[in-house]
Amino acid sequence: MNTKLIKYIISGLFSLLTITSCSDFLDKEPDTELNIDMVFGNKTKVESWLAGVYSGIPNPGNEWLNSAGWEIFADDLTPSRRWQQWDWPNIPKIFGEWTPNTHWDGGYWHRMPQLIRQGYIFIDRVQALPSSDLSQKEVDYMKAECRFLIAYYYWILVNTYGPVPFQPNYVTPSNFVLSDLMIGQTPFDEIIDYLDKEMLEASKQLPPSYQNVEKYGRITSIMCLTIRSKMLLFAASPLVNGNDWYSGHINDKNQELFNTTYDHSKWIRAAEACKLLLDETEKAGHELFKVYNADGTIDPFSSLEQLWWTGNNEGNKEILFPYTKRNDYNNFRYYTSKAVTPEFGGGGGLGVYQGLVDAFFTKNGLPINNPDSKYVETGYSDTKDERNTAWIGGTGRRGEVTESGTYNMYCNREPRFYTTVSYNGSWYSLAGRKYDFFRNGKDNNYTHDAPQNGYLVRKKIYPTDNPRNNSWKWRQTFLYRLSASYLDYSEAVNEAYNTNAARRDALTYINLVRERAGVRQYTFDAVSPTDLNFIRIEDSQEEVRKLVRMERRVELCAEGSRWDDIRRWRIAEELPEMTGSGYGMDFSGTNATEFYKRTVFQTRVWNKAYYWFPIFVTELDKNKYLMQAPFWK
Repeated sequence: MNTKLIKYIISGLFSLLTITSCSDFLDKEPDTELNIDMVFGNKTKVESWLAGVYSGIPNPGNEWLNSAGWEIFADDLTPSRRWQQWDWPNIPKIFGEWTPNTHWDGGYWHRMPQLIRQGYIFIDRVQALPSSDLSQKEVDYMKAECRFLIAYYYWILVNTYGPVPFQPNYVTPSNFVLSDLMIGQTPFDEIIDYLDKEMLEASKQLPPSYQNVEKYGRITSIMCLTIRSKMLLFAASPLVNGNDWYSGHINDKNQELFNTTYDHSKWIRAAEACKLLLDETEKAGHELFKVYNADGTIDPFSSLEQLWWTGNNEGNKEILFPYTKRNDYNNFRYYTSKAVTPEFGGGGGLGVYQGLVDAFFTKNGLPINNPDSKYVETGYSDTKDERNTAWIGGTGRRGEVTESGTYNMYCNREPRFYTTVSYNGSWYSLAGRKYDFFRNGKDNNYTHDAPQNGYLVRKKIYPTDNPRNNSWKWRQTFLYRLSASYLDYSEAVNEAYNTNAARRDALTYINLVRERAGVRQYTFDAVSPTDLNFIRIEDSQEEVRKLVRMERRVELCAEGSRWDDIRRWRIAEELPEMTGSGYGMDFSGTNATEFYKRTVFQTRVWNKAYYWFPIFVTELDKNKYLMQAPFWK
């Protein structure tokens, strides 16, 4: 390989190392005065190179939210539009201000290929160093980790841009010319087939966990299978499985880049991948995180809240894909500071849409539009709601979820609602009082730093995190958890096998999620009118599909998955928040009569092109073989 090229790669690698790495084990000091033999002849530098390959793993603390992220593209989280003046370049995008010339901080198009190339070089050059305690077994693990990471980064590219240029196992030769790198895109399914095999093979070479705690966060077989199952679920979904929108979208070799003919076997493949993951997680001891009451029952409020700041070493076995950069919890400061009010040094404008508020079930486990749900929209409660929980986040008093006089829209709702949404009159633990979202109230200064539609997000925020005092709760950040994989499997098995057995299997895993959430479970069997444990549903594929989507909406909200869901289901055009009317309460209201009314606070713009990110125009200028993502001009 060309010496100058190697030095360039090494220099670029160590620049990446200053940005992020995987874990304490991989946090190594850079040294740019190196050649390739020096790197791979030194254990510390080998680990540093590997850390650089790890550095592309998305950071769940800020990469799904900030200017490089995408969760605000979905219909869960809504930032104050006027934060755009402080360089939130993603905010204009949701209002239609998006072209192939639009800046995006994620930089996947150029960043991921660099990391992929570094991964291939690592696999090619790394060797055992017995004198430095780097065994062949450890080297084999490292190679498998890189093998997975390369596949994962390709998947991130494909998930973002659709079909991309694809050169597996390619390391730039010493006699390369620039034109060698200028190639067109490979068809979507062809890339997925290859990545599927790579992730599966890597999983077979890695353990499900490591005994050495210093290795927590290194790639495991469970992490490989988690990403693989999610990739295959996406690949089976309507956006890329029989979507005639993309007919005629061809590459430079005249190949169709998307298969526009529906292929049912993709759902079977996804279901098998999801089931393999669940089988392996069970063997490895993974389970839903639960906190119990003194009487042995599940405390859903405490379970759902504490899940976000309880680490694996503290008994949280729900985490499937941890993110363990040193002090990685600091990245949640960005997220938290946008929901904490200005009184405590926060932005006070990161809210949730009314559509999400409406999506949560009522206390009896039914959606609010079900006549039996007992949902009441207007008026005020005349009793307090007490439940069996040690949680004090409702009113500041143990077990009291809402007090008398609470607006009825927020009464008798399921636990996930209360641990996700801060609404007017809900408890503000940091201030030791109730939120006051009326105009000119304590928590609404009627500026950019205020709840623009009368709500703030509560999920993932430690109750007493205080930006003004720089006081933060440590937390174990992670990308994916078992609850999501339960719902992945429920969706896939229902679509793959349209049988009663498959639907019952799907319900089993939906019900595990609902049991922890403290809501009634579903059944196809007869239910007594007085049964407080089960809800009878229709035994049909369509009904189970609807239930899976409803459950994903509330269980996984504000976690980075909703954007993928609405894309892969191809439903953005059906969602009011995505295509026009973003509702909430009227934050200009100075009293209850003015405030408590559904009000359009913003009008978004959706374009069919937005299902994929565009290739930046300068990349098209460089490479004449590239085809722009569908519908971008």
